[in-house]
Formats: sequence, structure tokens, C-alpha cells
Amino acid sequence: MSHATEAPRKTRNITYSCHGAAKQVTGSCHLVTCNGRRVLIDCGLFQGGPEQEEANYQPFGFDPASIDALLLTHAHLDHCGRIPRLVREGFRGPIFTTAATRELARVVLIDAAGLQEEAARRQLRSARRRDEPKTEPLYTLDDAFHALDFFTGDVRYGDMVAVTQGVRAQFLDAGHILGSASILLELDDGEGTCRMLFSGDLGSPGRPILRDPTPAPDADYVVMETTYGDRPHRPLPDSVDELHQAVRQTIERHGNVIIPTFALERAQDVLYYLHRGIEDGAIPSHIPIFLDSPMAVSATEIFRRHPECFGENFVKELQGGDPFAMPGLHFTRESAESMAINNIEGGAIILAGSGMCNGGRVQHHLKHNLWRDKSSIVFVGYAAEGTLARRIIDGAPSVRIFNDEIRVRAQIWTINGFSAHADQGSLLAWLGHRHPRKVFLVHGEYDRGMKAMEQCLSDRGIASQIPAIHESIPL
Repeated sequence: MSHATEAPRKTRNITYSCHGAAKQVTGSCHLVTCNGRRVLIDCGLFQGGPEQEEANYQPFGFDPASIDALLLTHAHLDHCGRIPRLVREGFRGPIFTTAATRELARVVLIDAAGLQEEAARRQLRSARRRDEPKTEPLYTLDDAFHALDFFTGDVRYGDMVAVTQGVRAQFLDAGHILGSASILLELDDGEGTCRMLFSGDLGSPGRPILRDPTPAPDADYVVMETTYGDRPHRPLPDSVDELHQAVRQTIERHGNVIIPTFALERAQDVLYYLHRGIEDGAIPSHIPIFLDSPMAVSATEIFRRHPECFGENFVKELQGGDPFAMPGLHFTRESAESMAINNIEGGAIILAGSGMCNGGRVQHHLKHNLWRDKSSIVFVGYAAEGTLARRIIDGAPSVRIFNDEIRVRAQIWTINGFSAHADQGSLLAWLGHRHPRKVFLVHGEYDRGMKAMEQCLSDRGIASQIPAIHESIPL
């Protein structure tokens, strides 16, 4: 009989608590305690408006020095972005993750630390003018480099790893971004074993680059993301066609196409579909395309080093050439190169981070193009509440960028079929016919993805719970 169908049994010494992504989308951070051993799954940044950003400075809800080990599902900032702060405040355990995630996390954390130091310097200059207290960065470059020392040997998909006494972990391909994983914990409290599955962020099946997510194995408890738990995605072929249409129409009216892009996965996906569009004649081959994101450039290079994460068809494409390469493609690392792009008034495609427009080089490109009716802003990813991207998508007539009020006159495209997150149907398909004792719903908007998925599971006779922040739940 599987663990998931045994008679319910309360374990004496196992608890679960959620310290991020509780009734919200970002800040993923989960703590499992088993016989006094404490294992953290993810430690991500809160992203969104000022309230979410301020949460990054608040207490973790646990003592970082008490954590025995950290398991990292993937390298997105909302899953790994608080690790340097965790180490600075006392964490000294090993960090387990896949090889690809370790490489990407290095790029992401160093970039984040640099941006935070830069933001702190800007705020200091402003504070001096206004006689206000200065704000310290959440962590520094030194903190980020120190945190990277704790990443241990790379974990391969399918291997069972001894994490600490009474805790073993198996990483399963989540199909979300390069190296992403769901994590199955086997917990032994001395009285018996309990299996707890963390979905991490799950990818959409049928994508051209990565493999489909590994279906959920049997587990007593499941912690599941619900980013799109309330709706289906648009079919991918329709989304690709709309991307090509947006490019064609904008180029015909001599405007620029600005694509706010997450550096990990989304940038590579969009490059791939632009490449296919040029190959198929759907968009002109002469268009200059700028990948204006040092992190995305580095991530694209890392992609080429990890074929173990790719789907079979994409591996074959790699053998026939570079599926990211195009005649007019330019990688821009230096800030001077990025600034020069702003002199182009029309006829270019510009991919720049961040995807939610709350920072990074895309803000400069928005400032120079958002007010132009010839240009287009094409959103191809999730935009959390409170972010600049969400305000533009929701129809704001003007937005503030670098203390300037910019009118929104460009054509706005929102193409949700490119999402790296599973939609409602794919989440339910991943869970399959499993019937765990309880599913904990996290990483979603409370009134949308979480509540909708709660109802879906109830219809299947599966108990679920939406944990509150820092709530401790005995298993």
C-alpha cells in the first residue's frame, strides 16, 4: 500500500511552516522540522510593491543559525534571493540543488546584490539632500559571494540524498526553468516515515526546450504552487503567432518592440521563437534584436552547458546548429551599449530585464518608448500586484519611472501563453490521481489561484489548507 493511502497518523515530531509565498505569490520559504532537525526549502525575495519589498527586511520567522540544511528548487529570485541574508545572519549548513541551478543562482545572486548596492547608493544621495536616514542594502556583493560557498555537490534528478539525520531528499525535474526541481522529502521521526512533496514552480508541458515536469509521486503531504491555479493558458502556437504579429505590426509602423523579460528561461524561450519566426518567414530577418541583460546573456551561455535538462527534440536541434542565433542578434553586457540602444527610434526588438519592470535596464527602455504610439510593449510573463508591469497591463494612463511621469501611448500586448508556470489543468494533471492526506496551497494570489485550486481539490475529495505566514502545522 502506498504511503499516500495509509490510515492517517499524526507524527510526533514533524512540523511544517510557511515563511514566504503564504497567501501571496513571491518570497517562497518553507521550513520542515523533524526530530529537532530543521530543513529549509527555498529562501526567496518578496517582490511587488513597497509593502512586499519591505518584507525582505523583516525577521525570517525562525533563527537562521538553527537551520541544518537548505534545499533550493530553482534559481528564480523569489526562491533564492534571500539566501545571502540567511547566511549573513548565521546559517552555516549545506545548500543542496542541481548543477544548473547552482550556476544560475550564482549569476542571479551576484546581480541582485549589485542592484541592491546601487539602489542603496542612490537612496543615500537622496537622503543627504532631504536629510533622511539612509537605507542599507539587504545584502552586499561580499554577502552573495560568501553565500555561494555553502552550495554543496550537485544533485542529479532522481537521486536520493541524505540531507541530515532523519531527512532524505529526492530532486525531480519540475520543467519550469533550467535545473528546476520538485523535492520529495522522506522524514523519519523515530516512530515511522512521512513523505512530503514540494512542487517548487512547475512548468507547462509541451514546451520546446525543457522536459515536461515529472508527475507527482506518492506523498502523504504536498506543498503546491498555485500561480495560475484559477485559469488555463492560451495555447502556445497561438501565443507564438501573436508574438510574431506584434513584431510585424510594430516594425511596419517604424516603432520599437520592448519585451520585459525574465533572464532565466523566458529570455531563451523568446529568442527561440524569434529565431523560428525568422526561419519560417513570419518576421523579417533584417531586424536588429538586442538581448540587453547581462544576466540573460550569462544564462543563455549556461543553457548550452546543461543538455541534461533539455527535451529530446531540443537536443537534436542543438546538434544541427544554435537555435538561439539570429543574423541581427546583439548581446549587450556593458551599460554604455545599453544606453546606445535608446538612440534607436524604431525598427528594433529589445529584450531586457526585469520581467515585472520593477528594476533593471527595461525601465530605461520603457522611459524612451512607452510614450511613443509607434512602439509596442509586449508582456510575456506574470506580473505581480504592485509592480510597474502590472500597472501598465491594467491600463494605467501614465506611470512614474525614475521620478518622471510617463504617458502610456505605446500599444500594450499581453501574451500569457509563454508562461513558465503550469496552468490549472496542468497543476491538476501533475498531481494526477494521487490522494495525499493534505495539500498545502502556496505561491499564488489568495483570492484567485489559491481559492480556485482549493475548490478544485475539494471537488476531488482532497483536503487542502492555505497556510498563513509563519504558521506552524504539526503533521
